[in-house]
Amino acid sequence: MRAVGLDADRIADVDALRGAALFGILLVNVNAFASAFYGAGVGDPTYDGLVDHAARALVAVLFEMKFYLLFSFLFGYSVTLQMAAAERAGEPLLGRMLRRQAGLLVIGLAHGALLFYGDILTIYALLGLVLLALRHRTDSAALRLAAWLIGVSAAVWLGLGLLQWVSGERLNRATAIAQALTAQEAYRAEPWRVVVQRVSELPSVWATLLAIQAPCAMAMFLVGFVAGRRELLRNVPAHRPLFRRLLWVGGLVGVPGALLYAWLSQRLVGSGWDVVGLGVCVLTAPLLSAAYGSALLLGFHTRKGRVLAGWLAPAGRMALSNYLAQSLVCALLFTGYGFGLIGRVSPLAAGGLAALLFALQLPLSRWWLRRFAYGPAEWLLRALTIARWPRWWRVEGTEAVG
Repeated sequence: MRAVGLDADRIADVDALRGAALFGILLVNVNAFASAFYGAGVGDPTYDGLVDHAARALVAVLFEMKFYLLFSFLFGYSVTLQMAAAERAGEPLLGRMLRRQAGLLVIGLAHGALLFYGDILTIYALLGLVLLALRHRTDSAALRLAAWLIGVSAAVWLGLGLLQWVSGERLNRATAIAQALTAQEAYRAEPWRVVVQRVSELPSVWATLLAIQAPCAMAMFLVGFVAGRRELLRNVPAHRPLFRRLLWVGGLVGVPGALLYAWLSQRLVGSGWDVVGLGVCVLTAPLLSAAYGSALLLGFHTRKGRVLAGWLAPAGRMALSNYLAQSLVCALLFTGYGFGLIGRVSPLAAGGLAALLFALQLPLSRWWLRRFAYGPAEWLLRALTIARWPRWWRVEGTEAVG
């Protein structure tokens, strides 16, 4: 699928895939909003029933550490589109990309401090500069570096987990519960206390993101960049055999890895084996993400899949705006900004709220892009990128088509 008119360089498959990744990320992030126990190393004692465990396990198997990798792949792919746009405009690439990454950094810092401590935009802004520095590497060199990043990161976590298990060191459950309850009360308090709590957590969260997500995100940046240089997503039917292989190989390796990760991380928390599970996930999640992406791309080129892609593409085209809006709505629902529901919503209900929110974003995104050329956050980021005010209103005849 391609676009026409003003959007001639847009690739509808990329936008639709980005929209799907946005939904997967939301289903993970909503759990961090809904419970201060998420990522604390202990389960929430308030929601300890069979349905609660099943809901958390489902998210761990299907979504955790998968869809942000798909989004990272698309970020790397989009850098090649930015390079092409700079060349068409006759503008120096370096200045253009530095402004774009600086804008993303500022948005990420504000997002992390005000809305969601688990912000990934700041990491993307910094890693994007690394990708820019590596852009002249050959495809084979970039793919080798990506493999090394994933392999070494997985080996480190596997080793750390085994060392913790052998040493007999265990998480102090009482201390972890007390810290989570303290954070929960802060998030239910006045807005200024919510901000203070978020800012106080940012250093540890950024350290976690840099240690766990950054190496894999950088690897997927590189893979996406190579795919962009080869224009793999401009004509998906022409590469159908490749996507079918990725679907089968990714599924055969990734599904067992996801199941093992979920079991170890849910059932053996704080023992060291949960860290081993993380290492398994780091190693296998990129393949499962590739399987997801391949399944979606192949599906988009069926009759029913084109309908789904038509709904997902507008949401993906304004993914930054939708991502920030998701955080804003969740902050209003779960913190003292609004209803203060943190710790009062079950994992299953939180997932339902996320699905409802995304279902509302789909028609809203279509409505918005029929009238405006960009999402509001995309318009601002583009203004920073090109150093002038871009057109705001959509011109007739520039709708994306499948």
